[in-house]
Amino acid sequence: MALFPTKSRLAHIVFEHDDRASKTFDVVLLVAILLSVGIVILDSVKELHDAYGTYFYVLEWAFTILFTIEYGLRLWLSKRKLGYIFSFYGLVDLLAIIPTYLSIFFINTQFLVVIRSLRLLRVIMVLKLGRYLKDAEFLSDALRASRNKIQIFIASMITIVLIAGTVMYIVEGPESGFTSIPMSMYWAIVTLTTVGFGDITPLTPIGKLMASIIMLMGYGIIAVPTGIVTSEMTQAKSRRKLATARLCRKCEQLVMDKEAYFCKYCGEELPELK
Repeated sequence: MALFPTKSRLAHIVFEHDDRASKTFDVVLLVAILLSVGIVILDSVKELHDAYGTYFYVLEWAFTILFTIEYGLRLWLSKRKLGYIFSFYGLVDLLAIIPTYLSIFFINTQFLVVIRSLRLLRVIMVLKLGRYLKDAEFLSDALRASRNKIQIFIASMITIVLIAGTVMYIVEGPESGFTSIPMSMYWAIVTLTTVGFGDITPLTPIGKLMASIIMLMGYGIIAVPTGIVTSEMTQAKSRRKLATARLCRKCEQLVMDKEAYFCKYCGEELPELK
C-alpha cells in the first residue's frame, strides 16, 4: 500500500465528492473558509483587534498559506490548467488568497478576504443540496421569463426619479438641500424606496405634497416586481408539472406524479416518461 495517494487518486479527492476521502476534504475546506472569514469579521471590531490582533494576523496568514497550497494543488492536478484558472471557481480561489498578500503593501486590503465567502458556494456540492434547489430553479426561470417586464419597470422608475428629482430641484432649490438635480434624484430614490434617511427634507408646501405622492408610490413599487416574479414562478411550476404529466390510456386523466407507475384514478399502468 502506497504511503501517499497517486496523482489520479489525489485528483479524485480534490475534485470529486462521491466518497469518504473527498467529502472529508471538502468539509475540512468548508470549515477553514468559515473560520477564515469569521476571523476577518472579528478583526474589524476595534476592541477585539486591540486585544487579539496578533493572533488574528497569524491565523489569517496560516489560512492564506493553506489556501495557497490548495490553489497550487488544484492547478497541478487540473488537466486543463488554463480552463481552471479562468473558471468561476478558479478565479474565486485566486481572489481568496490575493488580499492577504496585498496587505503587505496596502493598508486594510486584508479585509477583502471576505471574498472567500464566495467559496461557500461549494457547500452545494459538499452537502449535496442540489435536490433542494428546485425552488431556486423556479425563481431563476421566473426571473428570466419576466426579464422584459422588469426592464420596463426599471425604465419607468428611472423616468419617475428623473422627473421627480428635477421638479424638486426647481421647487425647493439649494435652500432646502436640493443643491443639484443629481442630489434631488438621490432624495427621490430614498423617498421612493420608503427608506427616508431624513438628510434632505422638503420645506415648501408643493415639495411636501410631491414627497407625499412619491412615498405612496413607493408602496406600489414594492408590490409590482413581487407580483410579476410570483406570477412567473407559478407559471414555471405549472409548466414543470405538465412536463412530467402522463395521460392515462384508460380513463384519460392526467397524472402529475412522475414517480407513479399506475393511474391513481383507475389503476391502469401508466406509460413511461419520455
